[in-house]
Amino acid sequence: MLPNLTNQYQQLDPRLAQAVEPFIVSEPKILLWNDALADGLGFKALSDADKADYFSGQKILPGSQPVACAYAGHQFGHFNPQLGDGRAHLLGEICLDNQCFELQLKGSGQTPYSRGGDGMCALGPALREYLMSEVMFHLKVPTTRVLAVVTTGDTVMRNQPLPGAVVTRVAESHIRVGTFEFFAARGQQDVVEKLADFVIKRHFPNLVGGGNKYLKLLDAVIEKQILLINDWLRVGFIHGVMNTDNTLLSGQTIDYGPCAMIGNYHPQAVFSSIDHQGRYAFAQQSTIMQWNMARLAECLIPLIDTDQELALKRAEKLIMGIEMRQQTAFVEMMNLKLGIDTGQQEALDSQWFDGFLNRLQSQQLDYTETFNQLQSDLSDDNDAKNLKADLGSYYQDWRDKIKPQDQSVTCEIMSRANPVIIPRNQLLENTLDEAVTNNNLEPFNKLLLALKTPYQMRLKNHPYRQTSEQYDAAYQTFCGT
Repeated sequence: MLPNLTNQYQQLDPRLAQAVEPFIVSEPKILLWNDALADGLGFKALSDADKADYFSGQKILPGSQPVACAYAGHQFGHFNPQLGDGRAHLLGEICLDNQCFELQLKGSGQTPYSRGGDGMCALGPALREYLMSEVMFHLKVPTTRVLAVVTTGDTVMRNQPLPGAVVTRVAESHIRVGTFEFFAARGQQDVVEKLADFVIKRHFPNLVGGGNKYLKLLDAVIEKQILLINDWLRVGFIHGVMNTDNTLLSGQTIDYGPCAMIGNYHPQAVFSSIDHQGRYAFAQQSTIMQWNMARLAECLIPLIDTDQELALKRAEKLIMGIEMRQQTAFVEMMNLKLGIDTGQQEALDSQWFDGFLNRLQSQQLDYTETFNQLQSDLSDDNDAKNLKADLGSYYQDWRDKIKPQDQSVTCEIMSRANPVIIPRNQLLENTLDEAVTNNNLEPFNKLLLALKTPYQMRLKNHPYRQTSEQYDAAYQTFCGT
């Protein structure tokens, strides 16, 4: 059974996107199918042949009007006025219980925005996006998800010939800061207004009525971004390419090309091969979020008030306030990682956490395992000797802080905030290599299954908990294009 798609975004304004059909592939075969996501979207009892055909673009879903969307973007701080979907096709959306989910094919062929690219996707990046987006979903981090990966039977030329694939991405919407920038840069303020109204209707319907809705929209998007970035920092995720074209107004994570997970704590950890200046380093992500929100604010200025000077002051106040809001949210999040219920007792402050994280860095401690060992220490005390030496006075500070609180409460708070296993960089790359090079998906499926319960595994010697310090030291990630 196939749900009927609607095309609200495509029909909003003809300048937002260009109609274009996905390309024909040689031999589509379904490789990965997200059963839970498919069931939630209303896809029932499809044959493998239908899955392969519909989700590689060989057949068009009922009601779908495939388009490539226009957007611009600041890439590593430099404005590119025309980017757009160079290898993607927005198929439309499925709306259920007052919530809409857009379906987009990625790697489905050239579009008017391809800029000389081949419009294709290699299998490795497709598998990476499937696994990482599912990991983030189960880590309870807002994210786009992948419904299907279809192999095409075609060869993709990168540094070497690689098997091709098409990804079906599901998002609440694909509207980016760069979408606003595209039309604002062209002086098409009527389109910017339509976009803003569409985003309010889809993502922030509570903003309708009373007050300046466009200023409230900026504030609401900022809040979503603060929550998202602190979730990234909570689980040790480095996005790798926080350009404005990869910043969704929905507050979901998008684009898993050069992402990585932090091992030993270092605030300036960078793994992306193209981030030569460390712009998108682990601890820089909150600063870049503020910068990206300033770019959105610039697009909304004419909508906020007809008096440009007054509009600028109002928007600037929100942008300048991000640092304090982000810091407050960060401190609250870090207290939860240490099992401290800030609603019930005095919290550890930002200065304490600065010192604590500096200690992790100087002792070269693993970010994820440090918090897991602290939680284990509450129950069996096996790690106490090492922890005391590694953390110095910060260990006793923490023990003193949680002493008035029931131990079971502390453990419960920590278990919700700290993943026990994460997709370690070496483990992930070995798994992807085995799948692509040897056509062996067994390690991939085993890893994915384990990572669907990232807060539950407690075996200290489990292979998925092994760190990879030497590997991370030379590790680099690359964009899927």
